[in-house]
Amino acid sequence: MDAQGHRHTDKPERDATLLRPDQAHIEEEQDKEIHGCSSHTKIGTMDSYSDTSDVERDAGISRFPTQQDHLGSDLQPNSTEIERIQTQKSQHSQTVGCTFGANKPYPPQLIDQEAYVVGFDGPDDPLHAQNWPFVDKLIIATMLGFTTFTASFGSAIFSTTIPHLQARFHVGSVVATLGTSLYVLGFATGPILWAPYSELKGRRSPLVFASFGFAIFNLAVAVAKDVQTVMICRFFGGFFGACPLTCVAAVFSDMFNNRSRGNAITIFAMAVFCGPLFAPFIGGFIVKSKLGWRWTEYITAILGFVCLGLNVIFLRETYAPQILVEKAATLRRATKNWAIHAKQDEIEIDFGELLEKNFSRPLRMLVTERIVLLITIYMSFIYGILYLFLTAYPLVFQRVHGMNPGVGGLPYFGLISGQLLAGLVIFLRQPAYERKLAANDNVNVPEWRLPDVIAGGICFAAGMFWFGWTGYKADIHWIVPTLSGLLLGFGLLAIFLPLFNYLIDSYLMFAASAIAANTFLRSLAGAAFPLFARQMFEGMGIEWASTLLGCLAVVMVPVPVWFYLQGEKIRRKSVYAQTR
Repeated sequence: MDAQGHRHTDKPERDATLLRPDQAHIEEEQDKEIHGCSSHTKIGTMDSYSDTSDVERDAGISRFPTQQDHLGSDLQPNSTEIERIQTQKSQHSQTVGCTFGANKPYPPQLIDQEAYVVGFDGPDDPLHAQNWPFVDKLIIATMLGFTTFTASFGSAIFSTTIPHLQARFHVGSVVATLGTSLYVLGFATGPILWAPYSELKGRRSPLVFASFGFAIFNLAVAVAKDVQTVMICRFFGGFFGACPLTCVAAVFSDMFNNRSRGNAITIFAMAVFCGPLFAPFIGGFIVKSKLGWRWTEYITAILGFVCLGLNVIFLRETYAPQILVEKAATLRRATKNWAIHAKQDEIEIDFGELLEKNFSRPLRMLVTERIVLLITIYMSFIYGILYLFLTAYPLVFQRVHGMNPGVGGLPYFGLISGQLLAGLVIFLRQPAYERKLAANDNVNVPEWRLPDVIAGGICFAAGMFWFGWTGYKADIHWIVPTLSGLLLGFGLLAIFLPLFNYLIDSYLMFAASAIAANTFLRSLAGAAFPLFARQMFEGMGIEWASTLLGCLAVVMVPVPVWFYLQGEKIRRKSVYAQTR
């Protein structure tokens, strides 16, 4: 008995034979005739083939008897069978384009290929990620939440180094700000690789590989000797940092069922949004100390290596098809039956399909689908303002109120508190959502997500006006614009998370394409907004620049209202959208 609990016998190689006995005899006869000799070897009785080995029986795999099993053991080759096999060989040679090698003919197809495909042992199989112990899932969720936080943290901590970068490399503020923009641009391009990679090879492999790349490129920024190296490595840091932003939500979907998935995704979204807001005050204290600006990147690289170690040691594969691939590999080694495989092993990479899924279809949906277009514009606006705050807050609290970079980063806790409040509200509303779902025969209505967005949109617009008209002059106490962060942070998460779920609910079969379009345009906005933020706030003034953004936020509020009232009708007319 091995470590897997399977019993071994001395028969697995014999039981793994894939040829029917009569076919094996015919192949032998034919090969010997080709070499100028004949054979009258008698094939053994069928009993030696029909017995299933103990290992195969324990693995839940058996060969079903066929009509040939009931025939006699003295089958002799006939001309029809030989002609059929020769035709099969010819077809193999023409379609495959090469010989089997080693002077061997192509073997016939498996008698019953489905009999060799592994699966889960029912809905309660402990191998499935949703059936793991809650403690295991909690550890993985916490670890991946930290990985996501680190990736988003790295996007914003660089903003505190901009004055030092200007002095060190003699560049302007726009060029120095490119370090933040290129990182977020990496967020836009990374999912092109990480999304299909995670669907082909599982979640663990890309997360481990990306953690290593993330740490290495942030370390390269820390030791860079010229601004070109800084910019290139910042882009690739964002490219590898995009992996947890792409894959972690999928991991949570693998581990948690419909009842608990919403809460798990809420924690993921809070990690994405809180990371950039914790970075400024940490980076501010670092650049103010004797450590210098390079240590902002050293710290990020160290966090990346910590994530790498945690993922290598503790992260388990959660993607169900890949779990079955690993199960099949274990059974192949245990039984010596090399035909055992998982459905995922049959998938071949089709670059045309990858282009369609990741480029053509997302762009087509962005242009033709009103829901995708307007929701993406709204989310891009919100995401862009998140990174615009990396410029706006220092102008208010460091320039107007005279705070140093470290203390000047503390007002970001107003935004963080607002996001925590939004997360709490979403948690508390989850039971009501579940009751509506149960009352509707577990048929989800996407528009149920939108009331939170409407409330969040109103709060966000009000917060923008509050921030601008209380932060532009020093005689208004600094706590007043800080408290505006409660409304701004609440609005950020209350808008972003329900709209994200609304896209998924509306385009179930094409959700990946809808999210790909959304992620690309949203990340472009996050990369672009910091580039003009300083010029806008300095040219228009803090109060009027905030007023402009607040007015745009007000214009966005009717978008979820319209979809709440007309969304079902719009989806019925859509080619891609899900309807009841």
